[in-house]
Amino acid sequence: MQTVKQIIQDVVDHLPEQATFDDAMYALYVRQKLERSLQAAEEGKITSQEEMEKRYLNHAR
Repeated sequence: MQTVKQIIQDVVDHLPEQATFDDAMYALYVRQKLERSLQAAEEGKITSQEEMEKRYLNHAR
């Protein structure tokens, strides 16, 4: 597992030379969301598409 510092360095390394601070912040935000999603999936804290459809249909009635 990468450290936060390694993740930030990886994001910075993949930014184009003309990237702005906003570009960098957005890229870090997206990476953080992906890391959290992957961790939730590994921990089984996800809901299937079928389950969400059932919840939606039951709630819409």
